[in-house]
Amino acid sequence: MSTEQSTQGSRSPERAPKPPSEHVIAAHRRAAGTLPWSNREDLADAERGLLAEPEQRTVTDDEGRTVWDFERYRFLEAEPPDSVHPSLWRQARLLARAGLFEVVPGVYQVRGFDLSNMTLVEGERGVVVVDPLISVETARAAFELYQRHRGPRPITGVVFTHNHVDHFGGVLGLTASGARELADVEVIAPEGFTEHAVDENVYAGPVMSRRAGFMYGSGLPTGPRGQVGVGLGLGTSSGRVSLVRPNVHIERTGQQHIVDGVRMVFQLVADTEAPAELNFHLPDFAALCVAETATHTQHNLGTLRGAPVRDARAWARALTETIRLFGADSEVLFAGHNWPTWGSERIVRFLGLQRDLYTYLHDQTLRLMNRGLGPAEIAETLELPETLRDSWHARGYYGSTSHNVKAVYQRYVGWFDGNPANLWPHPPTAAATRYVRFMGGSGHVLRMAERSYSEGDYRWVVEVVNHVVHTEPDNERARLLQADALEQLGYGAENATWRNFFLTAAAELRTGGPAAQPRSGGGGMLAALSLPQLFDSIAVRVNGPRAARGRAHIVWEVEDENVRRHTVLSNGALVHDESNPVPGSAPGLTLRLPRAVLNRIAARPADFREHVVNGAVHVEGDLAALETLADLVEQPRRDFPVVTPVDTGDPETGR
Repeated sequence: MSTEQSTQGSRSPERAPKPPSEHVIAAHRRAAGTLPWSNREDLADAERGLLAEPEQRTVTDDEGRTVWDFERYRFLEAEPPDSVHPSLWRQARLLARAGLFEVVPGVYQVRGFDLSNMTLVEGERGVVVVDPLISVETARAAFELYQRHRGPRPITGVVFTHNHVDHFGGVLGLTASGARELADVEVIAPEGFTEHAVDENVYAGPVMSRRAGFMYGSGLPTGPRGQVGVGLGLGTSSGRVSLVRPNVHIERTGQQHIVDGVRMVFQLVADTEAPAELNFHLPDFAALCVAETATHTQHNLGTLRGAPVRDARAWARALTETIRLFGADSEVLFAGHNWPTWGSERIVRFLGLQRDLYTYLHDQTLRLMNRGLGPAEIAETLELPETLRDSWHARGYYGSTSHNVKAVYQRYVGWFDGNPANLWPHPPTAAATRYVRFMGGSGHVLRMAERSYSEGDYRWVVEVVNHVVHTEPDNERARLLQADALEQLGYGAENATWRNFFLTAAAELRTGGPAAQPRSGGGGMLAALSLPQLFDSIAVRVNGPRAARGRAHIVWEVEDENVRRHTVLSNGALVHDESNPVPGSAPGLTLRLPRAVLNRIAARPADFREHVVNGAVHVEGDLAALETLADLVEQPRRDFPVVTPVDTGDPETGR
C-alpha cells in the first residue's frame, strides 16, 4: 500500500483529496505539446558516474525515527499521471536518482540523501567535504556510503558554500565524536556566514520553519496526488541540525586556499542566492562548484518560506564574472543541488542562459514598473522569451517567474504598490467580514464560487472563499470548497513549491493540516552562536506589551569563555551589552555559569530553576529578576495556522 493510499483510507469521502478536473487534465495536455522534449542532455547527466546506490531503505535517528526514506519516491518510476504537470514529473524523476557519483576522478557527490548534495574532494591524506546536507543523520549515511566505496579517509577540510541550513546542518554527522573531532579541521565559509545563518535559522526560525513545511510539502503524503519533490531536490530530511563556526573566512574574489593539497580559488557571490555565498574552482580537477547560483531550475528571488529578497542584478553579474574567471578552464560544473554539467562549451552556455534569465527578470520588471504596473500586473504580463522557456533549467520548478518579479518589485520599492487603497487595509479577518457582508452573505458567496469552480476558475474560488473562511472559520462547506480549489491549483502547477503550498493548505482546511516539522534549526545551533547572538535570540521572544511593566537587570558571567553580559528589560525591550546598556540601572542579580548551561537556559528560560538547584548556576542577588525574565520569554508556536485565521492575542497583555 502506498503512503498516499494509507493516509487517504481513514478519511471521509468529503475530506479526501479529489481527482484532477477536466480543466487541469486539458491544461497538462496543452503544456506537454510545448515542452522541449527533444533536449535529453539532463537524462544522461543525471545518470553519469553512478558508482553505488543506497544500501538501506531509510535513514533513522538514535530513537529509530525515520528522517529520510528512499522508498517514498518509487512511484516516480511510473508514467506521468493526470494530477502532476508533465514538466514537474520529469524534473522529479531526475531528482530521484540517489547514490554515490563520480564527478571526475577525485571528486565525488552523494545525491538523493537530502534536499542538497554532499560533495567530497579527495586530498593527499583525507577528504574535503563540501556542504554536508541538512541533518546529522543523513550526512552520516552519505559519508558512510562514500567510505564504503572509496575507503576510510579522515576529514581534512569542510566547506560551507553559503548560509542555508541544507548546506551546513549535517556537519557533525561527519565525525564520531562531534565538534571535538573537527577542532583542528579547516572549516571554510564566506565572510558573514554565521551571522546570516543565525538570522534565518534562529531569529526568524519558527515562522520560516512553519512556512518551509508548506513550501517543501513536508507533511504531505508522497504520491501522484501529493508531494512529488520540491524542484531543487526531493524534500528535506527531519533529523538533528548542527553547526560549527568556520575558522577560515573567504573575504574576496580570487582568494586562494590549499587544504590537504586541494587547491581552491574562490569567488565571493554575496547577495545572490544567499547573502553570504561563494563559488570555487578546483584547478587540479578542472572542476567548478557554483554553490547554488546556477542550478537546473529557475531559482527564487523571493522564497516562499520567507527570506531577505535577493538581488537579481547582482546574481546575474556574478554569473558573468564566473564565466570570465573559470569558464574556459572548467571541464565539469557541479553544484549543491541537481546534477553536474560536463564540457567547457556546455558549461559556458548553461551559465550564460542562467545569467540571462535573472537579467531578464530584473530588467523587464523594472521596465514595467516604470510604466506604472504593480507587482500583480507585472506577474501576469511578463513572460520569458522562447530561448529561455525552451531551456529546461530556466523553467520554474523551485522559483517562478510570477513570484520572482514580485520580489524584484519589492526589492526596489517595497511591499506598497503606490495605490493608497492598499496602504492601510484591514487585516484578513476584519476585511473578510466586510467583504462577505457586501457580497450578500456567505451562502450567496459560496453559491457563486461553486459555479466558478465548475468553470475551472480555481484562482478566483480560492480568493473569494478565503473571505468566508476568515469570517466563518467553522463553515465546513467553505473550507472544503476552498480546499478543492487549492488542490486543483496544486495539480496544475509546474512549480513544485507552489504545488506543495496549495496541497498543504488544502490539507489544513480539511483536517487541520500536517503537524509542524519535528526538527528545529534553532536549538541545535545555539552552541555555535556568539554571546550577543544568543541574547538576541532571547530578546526576539520577549513579550513586549507585558515586559513594558517589568524591570530586570541581570549580569551573566560565562565562566569557560571568561566574558560577561548585562541584560536589562527597558521599555518592553531586552537590551544587552558587555557593559551596562542603561545608565543608572543597577543589577539585582549576577549569575555565573558555563556556556553549555546558558545555552539550555536560552532555549527554555522557564526551566532555569533546575539548573540553579543542581548547582550549575552560581547566584548572587535576588532570583526575582530571572523569574521576571523567564516569565516574559515566549516559546514560539510551530503549528500556527497559515490559511485559516490566527489568534492575534490581547493587545493589552500580548497573550
